[in-house]
Amino acid sequence: MPRSFEGDLNADGLRFGVIASRFNDEIVAGLLSGALDCLVRHGAADDSIDLFRCPGAFEIPALTRVLAERYDAIIAIGCLLRGDTPHFEFIAAQVTSDLSRVAVDTRQPVAFGVITCNTYEQAVARSSPGAGNKGWEAALAAIEMANLWRVLRTEKK
Repeated sequence: MPRSFEGDLNADGLRFGVIASRFNDEIVAGLLSGALDCLVRHGAADDSIDLFRCPGAFEIPALTRVLAERYDAIIAIGCLLRGDTPHFEFIAAQVTSDLSRVAVDTRQPVAFGVITCNTYEQAVARSSPGAGNKGWEAALAAIEMANLWRVLRTEKK
């Protein structure tokens, strides 16, 4: 039987940086609330969570790069809504690519809670309280990955 490695969902003792954009704030507020609720319900202390606000989703990756190594995990929260121009595609692709690159380059967990929606109604559904809140899901992924990183760091070669 192969050895198996995974992270648990206990946030006690972990430090989280949460980066949330202000653009589309009525949606981001719901995502942020879901993420913070998830962290606290899984044992994160209030003083182990730092919240950083930035103007929009485009600014999230640069701030993530600056902060990544200070925390056990970063949770990136934002909302991109499709409009009538190709701007949405450019920003969505760039933010996704840059956040992935930050995680790989820093070897730190970065949870992707930047939703990309075709309609405002889709964004509301993904940011509302309860099941399906993508902020909650991003925070849960951050907890699990931070714990998996911890397991890997302590694993003897």
